[in-house]
Amino acid sequence: MNGLIQKCAVVIITLAAGIAGWWAYQSTQYDFQTLDGETYSWNKLHGEWTVINYFAPWCAPCLREMPELNTLSRTLPAHTRLFAINYDRQSREQLDEMVRKFSIDVPVIVAEDTTRLPMQKPPYLPATFIIGPDGDVVDTIMGEVTAEGIKHRLAQLKSGAS
Repeated sequence: MNGLIQKCAVVIITLAAGIAGWWAYQSTQYDFQTLDGETYSWNKLHGEWTVINYFAPWCAPCLREMPELNTLSRTLPAHTRLFAINYDRQSREQLDEMVRKFSIDVPVIVAEDTTRLPMQKPPYLPATFIIGPDGDVVDTIMGEVTAEGIKHRLAQLKSGAS
């Protein structure tokens, strides 16, 4: 009887260790990370609408639209996320300085080799992408945007209108 209990204990401990290892591995996997250290996986964003805006400090229209994006980030529709990503890859320190300098309130994605986004880098700026709840890009807006314009477009997309 003791031998059976020991074998069961070994099996239970082995299963628990395997599950703990799998959970630890899964918790370290992500598709992108923001400057504030938050990590995101497209699997976990499933069911949410996501807006990603490419910008650069040398792009005057990008800087003009940033207050609009800041407003949008404070008034996002339900089940919607907003992120910005710098067009040129920069260190965290450079991004942090830029965020402070231009008063960017939108969560900024840190572009790294491991960053996975559902779109290619756009050919010019500013560029805004709307990703549907299934993780596919459903709209691309090239040029300046406004908070109301993006909200209107999201409402159209959510209602199924083109």
